[in-house]
Amino acid sequence: MTDPAAVERDAAEAASAFAHPAVAPDVTAAYGEHPDHVVDFYAPRGETLEPAPLVVLLHGGAWRAPYDRQHVTPFADFLARRGFAVANVEYRRGSSLPHQNAGGPVAGRWPETFDDVAAAMDALPGLAADALPQADVRRTVVTGHSAGGHLALWAAARHVLPAGSPWRLPSPPMLRGVVALAPIADFAVAEELGVCGGATAQLLGGADHWDERLPYADPAALLPTGIATTVVQGRDDVVVPQQVAEAYVAAAAKAGEMVGLTLLDAVGHFPLIDPAADACAVVAEEISQLAW
Repeated sequence: MTDPAAVERDAAEAASAFAHPAVAPDVTAAYGEHPDHVVDFYAPRGETLEPAPLVVLLHGGAWRAPYDRQHVTPFADFLARRGFAVANVEYRRGSSLPHQNAGGPVAGRWPETFDDVAAAMDALPGLAADALPQADVRRTVVTGHSAGGHLALWAAARHVLPAGSPWRLPSPPMLRGVVALAPIADFAVAEELGVCGGATAQLLGGADHWDERLPYADPAALLPTGIATTVVQGRDDVVVPQQVAEAYVAAAAKAGEMVGLTLLDAVGHFPLIDPAADACAVVAEEISQLAW
């Protein structure tokens, strides 16, 4: 049973992270026809003498419709103030329509959530060249928080998807690396722990599709990627517990790949994207180590 004090601390951390006003982007570009097919670009702040690395940001929210990219705009601005060009990607989440036997918004859409992330990633080099010429797409790092951390890991692993997958790439994507923040990175462990109310099974379309679709969606099954990867995780995270990150790192090691794991003491789920928290500076440094 979760410690009541931990739950209270998590609520306070969430309130801090969500207290910042949304920050408008410098420019928005579309990568498709759906209203959610958009990317917000943030130019690097201050004097820049050379093109800046591009950070692709994928927001969390358990792949559920009520949570869109707006809640990570302060984090996007924080990274831009650190000298990065930032692309904050929107994508289709779970349907906002009621579902039978659903206790709340359903997590994700199959296959649309994955369609969108793949399409956005494929379109980004061209979009960034037009919308944000300060961005150096040759130095792209993908980051994401929680469910967005899952999508960041997945986006970097498309070249190892099963043959026949519509999202499979013929070769590794051109990325400097991935920094996944408290990611839902191992679906079996996440489901066992009840992460986000069983969101992983919902993302795959329900328990009836679990075995069939897991190899196409679970980062722990898509290894090794050959792309530098770091996971940043709070030890006191009660939303996506540390065991999920550790299971992914262990799966990578079993596949012959080393994944970095930065564990932060006295940190929960939300400080990783809270510009007011020290953990956010740690995240920026991890991105810097891959990008510069």
